[in-house]
Amino acid sequence: MQGKTVARYGTWASPVTPDVVAGATVSFGELAVDGGAVTWLELRPAERGRSALVRWTPGSEARDVLPAEANVGSRVHEYGGGAYAAGDGLIVYSERSDDSVWLVDADGSQRALATVPGCRYAGFSIDAARGRVYAVREDHRDRPPTAPENAIVVLELAPGNDPATNAGRIIAGGSDFVLAPQLSLDGSHLAWIAWDQPDMPWEATRLWTGRIDADGNLTGERALAGANGGEAIVAAQWTPGGTLLFTSDRTNWWNVYACDGDRVDALAPVAAEFAEPPWVFGRRMIAPLDEERILCAFVREGVVHPGLIAGGTVRELPYGPVDTTPLPLAGGAVFIAAPPDAPAAICFAPRLDDSEHIVLRAANAQALAAADVSIGEPLAIPTDDGETTHLFFYPPQNARFTGPAGERPPLIVMSHGGPTSMHTSSLNVGVQWWTSRGFAVAHVNYRGSSGFGRAYRGRLAGAWGVVDVLDCISAARRLAELGRCDAKRIAIRGGSASGLTALLAVATSDVFRAVASSYGVMELESLAGDTHKFEARYTDGLVGPLPAMRERYRERSPVNHVATIDVPVIIFQGLDDHVVPPSQATAMRDALTARGVPVIYEAFEGEGHGFRKATTIRRMFETELAFYLDVFGLTA
Repeated sequence: MQGKTVARYGTWASPVTPDVVAGATVSFGELAVDGGAVTWLELRPAERGRSALVRWTPGSEARDVLPAEANVGSRVHEYGGGAYAAGDGLIVYSERSDDSVWLVDADGSQRALATVPGCRYAGFSIDAARGRVYAVREDHRDRPPTAPENAIVVLELAPGNDPATNAGRIIAGGSDFVLAPQLSLDGSHLAWIAWDQPDMPWEATRLWTGRIDADGNLTGERALAGANGGEAIVAAQWTPGGTLLFTSDRTNWWNVYACDGDRVDALAPVAAEFAEPPWVFGRRMIAPLDEERILCAFVREGVVHPGLIAGGTVRELPYGPVDTTPLPLAGGAVFIAAPPDAPAAICFAPRLDDSEHIVLRAANAQALAAADVSIGEPLAIPTDDGETTHLFFYPPQNARFTGPAGERPPLIVMSHGGPTSMHTSSLNVGVQWWTSRGFAVAHVNYRGSSGFGRAYRGRLAGAWGVVDVLDCISAARRLAELGRCDAKRIAIRGGSASGLTALLAVATSDVFRAVASSYGVMELESLAGDTHKFEARYTDGLVGPLPAMRERYRERSPVNHVATIDVPVIIFQGLDDHVVPPSQATAMRDALTARGVPVIYEAFEGEGHGFRKATTIRRMFETELAFYLDVFGLTA
């Protein structure tokens, strides 16, 4: 084998081409099982960012269920998810382009159920025996843009209703938000989660149940858990025998509980998370096999493990890291594999406890060679204020290149959005874009991230723009001190909430030489007033209530720190963003330009909060790479 070519870090020729990072890799989500059929969604950047519904049955190839123009998606809570359900051979889905709801019959024929302008739907639960589907409806009709009505509604599946007027009949409401309607297998009971502002669903929610009468209405509604506040219940699921399972963080960790009547039992209590913040609908971390066994996924140190809860304990299954819980299928399990060294894949393990599995679909047919993949090293880093933050460190990795002796690589510090979210160990092609070119990457799960318990998640209360910023600064400093990077070539990048983190980090320290923001938060006070309902009171907990804390909002807004930003800035923004309006990005651009700070601004038509199109993603990565090479004085 020939030796590696010596070249400066950051300039290596990479197998992660623009097409690989932008268009050749799909994303999987919303895995479901209906009898022997497996369905899932594929987000396809190469098809203008549409989500295709795919079905696999034994003995056949995976195939698209819907025509090429269909785009399965929901805009409830703006972030969507829960855009379809499959049951008894039927599929109900939401069309993202116009929020309409459609039924796909067992023979493949389609017809509209609801096409009411202003109504959005998600979280479907099909009752095929009674010809109904339950869903969360977000009703924007005749209401202010930031104050739609959220409720659980029932839509009749039988033909004859006019879809133009069939918005659904409300059966549960009265709360600011509802989530995850779950119908018991016998169709007799419905469970759902509700909460009110200013709480977010990872702060305080209530678990409700009610009996379904012959007309599909709820009777005997009662709150089973969460009525006293102080706990976040974020998932519920019925067992085949009618026991209600739910996840709660009442003991710091999101663990699994069983509710049978008035009795609530903890199942396999451990220091791990069997849930995640419900930013989107449709993600599951528990799936009952029977009355005694539960398939699950649990998070520990940023890794999502597949597991089986039985007999009061949880046992890890031999599938490697996963995206969400495996689902029972034909005596085995189907799951979305999320390894750190290969693209995600839809897999079927014919035997529950066997690592042998069949790949039904891979996210990228052109998988990277193992020698080109950088594996994230989990680190616990001391912070400058005496606490601890968590991160994954990715060293440069390329089969054909190595850096010059004595030279250390440039570092890109990243942090996730949310800010109540997390970065996991699964392969991230966007990270590999940088590491395969000779950059090191630190992906910080700052204090306030999920996956490390309620107490760690709560570290961000009133401290957004402070502890997250300090954690990123501390991580960069510690890695430089450890000799893992070049202290004079460190950049920071962030998107959405972490755009604020990144910009404040460069404004309040001298650690970084460049900063990149994608649809980042620039100004907090207008964000709190202009953003959508789901996040309209989010900043109450992260920063403080208005108007009492107005001065704090100004202190934490990057646009008010332009005077201390002296490094080059690059800003990417979607012009259809309803979470962080484009006006924030242009205000930041103009303020930096007025000071003479080098700034690049790229705006994208047809993109919202998070980029979906291959052309946009390609442009962003290519432009950002050229930006860093210029700032760091490197030549590709």
